[in-house]
Amino acid sequence: MEISEKLLCLFSADVREENGEYVVDVPRREVETGSLEPGETYRVALISRSETEAGDETDAATDVSASRADDGPQPPVEPGEMRYVEIEDLGKQGDGIARVERGYVIIVPDTEIGERVKIEITEVKSNFAVGEVVEE
Repeated sequence: MEISEKLLCLFSADVREENGEYVVDVPRREVETGSLEPGETYRVALISRSETEAGDETDAATDVSASRADDGPQPPVEPGEMRYVEIEDLGKQGDGIARVERGYVIIVPDTEIGERVKIEITEVKSNFAVGEVVEE
């Protein structure tokens, strides 16, 4: 799957029906972190959950970076950086997987799906990073 460089955010959400329309709620963090502005219009792509499930941490990170050229964008995180993330998936080894800008993967050990935690980035690779929980 090719991921556009124009991707502002990536999150998992349910589609629900409300008053005859279908609604996808945008997480508050996407607006609070500056990725999105209320009142603006954005293009939305929906991807089947079965196609985005992480088989393991390496596969998830590879899927995200597969379309990047060697001189493509740098990782959106740096070692020592503090971030709030939401755990969206679990890898085969049980580590939490969060996604940030452009779908970049951050592996967070000892977390569960749905947790929102403050992490410190401890390791950065071209296609994924590792973070350690500093605040739950």
